[in-house]
Amino acid sequence: MIAVVDYKAGNLTSVMKSLRAVGANPTSTDDPATVHRADKIILPGVGHFAATKFLEDQGLKAAIRRKIAAGVPFLGICVGLQWLFAGSTEAPGCSGLAAFPETCDRFAPGRKIPHVGWNSLSIRPGARLFAGISNNSFVYFTHAYRAPVTTATVAVTDYGEPFSAAVEHGNIMGVQFHPEKSGETGLRLLRNFLEWEPC
Repeated sequence: MIAVVDYKAGNLTSVMKSLRAVGANPTSTDDPATVHRADKIILPGVGHFAATKFLEDQGLKAAIRRKIAAGVPFLGICVGLQWLFAGSTEAPGCSGLAAFPETCDRFAPGRKIPHVGWNSLSIRPGARLFAGISNNSFVYFTHAYRAPVTTATVAVTDYGEPFSAAVEHGNIMGVQFHPEKSGETGLRLLRNFLEWEPC
């Protein structure tokens, strides 16, 4: 089962539609018990980082953490990627999953905020999410905060400064852009995630 976590702030409808377009039969849920039964988990998100507090309040954060520890593949989209980090200066009192120790921050002054529209990816060779996707492919972004470039970064985008467009570490993956709005490139990425099986 593909569980798409609904925390009442996500771009759920378009993500579900795109998953169906690549042959999946996803289940949207805000129920920890359903997450516990999932073979793969996707957390889509838009809006303010503070909305992720719902995940903790509903017991979803603990359920996701247990499933990740058990090796279940997880994909965070947009704010879902940022939630993988320790937190964000957008919501200092709201903690992330802390799969990565760094903190997300607002783009530096001098750029139009939010970063909205198509931008290119510098893809690290061998990145599983990007199998069959050409380097410098364009994808669709809309965000004012960004994750730093870390050892887990597998794709970088520049918007006045480089930031993590995608991360991978073991069974944990995340993308800052919206694959459901990124045409064939986004659909290929979703298919790669759905087809990937842990060793």
